[in-house]
Amino acid sequence: MSIVIDGGRVPKLLSRKNASNVACPAGSLESSAEPLRIALINNMPDSALEDTEVQFFELLESAGGELPVSLKLYSLPELPRSEAGEQHLRNFYHGIGELLKSRFDGMIMTGTEPRQPDLRDEPYWPALTEVLEWAERNTASTVLSCLAAHAGVLHSSGITRHRLSDKQFGVFEYQKVRRHTLMENAGDAVRIPHSRWNEVRADALTACGYEVLTQSAEAGVDLFVKKKKDSLFVHFQGHPEYSLRTLLKEYRRDIKRFLKRERETYPTMPAGYFDAEAARALADFRRMVEADPREELLAKFPEAAVTRALQGTWQTSAAAVYRNWLQYLVSKRANPPALSTMAPAVRG
Repeated sequence: MSIVIDGGRVPKLLSRKNASNVACPAGSLESSAEPLRIALINNMPDSALEDTEVQFFELLESAGGELPVSLKLYSLPELPRSEAGEQHLRNFYHGIGELLKSRFDGMIMTGTEPRQPDLRDEPYWPALTEVLEWAERNTASTVLSCLAAHAGVLHSSGITRHRLSDKQFGVFEYQKVRRHTLMENAGDAVRIPHSRWNEVRADALTACGYEVLTQSAEAGVDLFVKKKKDSLFVHFQGHPEYSLRTLLKEYRRDIKRFLKRERETYPTMPAGYFDAEAARALADFRRMVEADPREELLAKFPEAAVTRALQGTWQTSAAAVYRNWLQYLVSKRANPPALSTMAPAVRG
């Protein structure tokens, strides 16, 4: 499948990694079908901005098969950005004001690193809630990832998140607890990466009419949904879009923060991600660092050795769920809301 970057402005990293697949402008798609129009609201920090573009592009490509997709890039205003980050947005992204005057088949919104204990105190909160309310009427379905999912349920349902004792970090197995169109052909269990310090809980979600689709005794809720006006809101507490090395990069970043005294404790190794040999090498590195914590020791981080053993055990699950999401968008285009409703979830 060729994915169009709407507007013809393709970020350099995305173009370089997917040179044979990315297309622009819209007329270059070799398909008689009108492409699905998806808005990607990328709110990730500057250090992850371009990686996130690539991650969602590759996930949609894997999920879509021959289905043509047109992707348009946005980001919320008032997010803290460096000059380089602002320049990237000016070069390749579109304004939120333009989004609010448009209609899309689907929208995907990422989270960002929170600065305030209460999300409603973040400077971007008014813009975020305006986009969420727009999406209820102007998309067939909206995907909210991690912090964006927390913000979504806080705004529309008043559900507050709970601080965890440690970071929920790694790849976790979730059981399918309800049958739903989004979970077709995804198996009874799915593996999904997580990287978060907070959670929303099943009892609060179900009390407010959300349908929890996947849950883990170890890691809580991952995927949950609710119809809001015209749009099916799909919430992930995790990150099905993560690429193979994303958790490794985050782990190394957190170690660096420890060595720079930006965090008090050495980070917990991501669960379910490294094999036994890689875990031993990383444990040895931790013992060395904790005995003499200096930033220059990061140069001895065994990145090459542990990278060789990494496997994207979640990528099949992620592609299956997103494939179902794209097909849902297709079905809603063929059957407008007044004529068609999604089959309700039932107990599995």
